[in-house]
Amino acid sequence: MQTRLVAMEEGKEPPMATRTIQSKILPLKLLLFFLFFLGLGIALTIISMLMSRHYDYDNVIIPVTSSRVHPCFQEPISFQSWIKPPSTLRHYMNDSQLFWRASFDPQIKSFPFKRVPKVAFMFLTRGPLPMAPLWEKFFKGHEERYSIYIHALPTYVEDYSPSSAFYLRQIPSQVAEWGMMSMCDGERRLLANALLDISNEWFILLSEACIPLQSFPITYLYLSVSQVSYMGSYDDPGPFGRGRYDDNMAPLVNLTDWRKGSQWFEVDRKLAVDIVKDDTFYPKFEKFCRPACYVDEHYFQTMLSIRSPHLLANRSLTWVDWSRGGAHPATFGKADIKKGFFKNIIEDQNCTFHNQNSSACFLFARKFAPSALNTLLEHSLDFFGY
Repeated sequence: MQTRLVAMEEGKEPPMATRTIQSKILPLKLLLFFLFFLGLGIALTIISMLMSRHYDYDNVIIPVTSSRVHPCFQEPISFQSWIKPPSTLRHYMNDSQLFWRASFDPQIKSFPFKRVPKVAFMFLTRGPLPMAPLWEKFFKGHEERYSIYIHALPTYVEDYSPSSAFYLRQIPSQVAEWGMMSMCDGERRLLANALLDISNEWFILLSEACIPLQSFPITYLYLSVSQVSYMGSYDDPGPFGRGRYDDNMAPLVNLTDWRKGSQWFEVDRKLAVDIVKDDTFYPKFEKFCRPACYVDEHYFQTMLSIRSPHLLANRSLTWVDWSRGGAHPATFGKADIKKGFFKNIIEDQNCTFHNQNSSACFLFARKFAPSALNTLLEHSLDFFGY
């Protein structure tokens, strides 16, 4: 007791009293700190509100492409966006993506809009089209009824004028080797790009050496009234037909199913989709039909004759001359271009059209050398009617 009194008399506080005073001072500092920031926040809010009165935010543009800005309301997808053709043929899809996209096809066959069916002219070529001026005359005045697609070497740069029907009609392509599956890949690539336009109804495969034998109105009428597609598909028992068959293709493709035909074809939209979407026959032909089995003469011909034989005319609309022999058909130059030459091709033939015998069997012909162009242009009205 005396010790405690002595301590107090000397001005010293006991330890308990010190802790009590410190605990009261600490919360007071926290409270003042909190009140300071609260006041600062209120002040900044007031300043912000005052500043907003002096600036017009209606003219501030927030980029739509910003990944952090998402509009609350988006414009609904219009019907026109589904039916109009792509604005450009350039795209960045690979083949798998392209074929998958092109395989979409309406299941309701009546169209809820005015649809003008078009012919897709698909040119499989290495580079330039020497017969382009003749095709220009053929197409002139019928712009709403056709579309053009060109598959050239990837390194080829087109140089058509903006007024040309071929201007900017080159699709993304890859190398197509003669007799190899890459040739069929190029043909499927053409079909797939053309299928992206819902108005394309008929698809014609052509080369740079092909020419039109009839006027556009006659060609369009011929295709529009046809109930079948035109692809050569026949059973050739010889070494260049059945002789190319590989037993490893069975049982998917048996020897009795094996067909041969011309590479150049015309198919309607249904068969074009069937060709593009195929992933059943493709692996077999890719693996077991290699030179001297030339796959472009067997793949589509065999597959379609198995799947849709009733939809094939089993003949091509493109005339060629194999009478000279060899691995390639005859090529015709300036000296060959005479009216009697084309009369034989256009009028003196025999085929079936609409279940009746007909002499009008071909709409196109090949192969024509660049030297023949000027003569063809000069006499196209007499020869072909355009």
